[in-house]
Amino acid sequence: MTLHHLLLILHLLAASIWVGGHLILSIRFLPRALKQNDPDIISNFEKQYEPIGMPALLLLIVTGIWMAYDFGLKVNHWFSFLSGIGMVISIKLILLLLTFAFAIHARFFVIPKLSKHNLKEMAVHIVAVTVIGVAMLILGSTIRYGGIH
Repeated sequence: MTLHHLLLILHLLAASIWVGGHLILSIRFLPRALKQNDPDIISNFEKQYEPIGMPALLLLIVTGIWMAYDFGLKVNHWFSFLSGIGMVISIKLILLLLTFAFAIHARFFVIPKLSKHNLKEMAVHIVAVTVIGVAMLILGSTIRYGGIH
C-alpha cells in the first residue's frame, strides 16, 4: 500500500463521518426539529456529533491538501483551473471556504441564540453544509478519472 492510498483511505473514512453525519442530521433530525419546532433536537445532535465531526473535517483538510501535493498541485496552482484534477481541487477548496463561512456564521450568530424563532435559519445552514459536503464527495469521485474536463 502506498502512502497516497493510505491518505485516500483516511480521506474517505473522514468523508464518511463528515458527510454521513450531515446527511443523518438533515434527513432524520432536522425534519423532526422543524415539525416539533424544537431546537433542542438539533443542539443535542450537535453535542454528540461535534467530537467526531470536527476531527473528521480536520482530517479531510489535511489528507486533501496532502493528496493535492501528491498530484503535483502546489499552493500556487490551487486556483488555476488548468487541469481536470486542478479543477476539482480548486472547486473543492472554494466549497471548503463556503463551508467555513456557514460554520462561522452559525457558530457566532445562529447557535448562541438558537431558539424556535431562528430554527429555520439554522435549517438553511444545515442543508447548505450537507449539500456542499455531498457535492465535494461527488467531485472527489471524479479524481479517479482525471477530474473534471
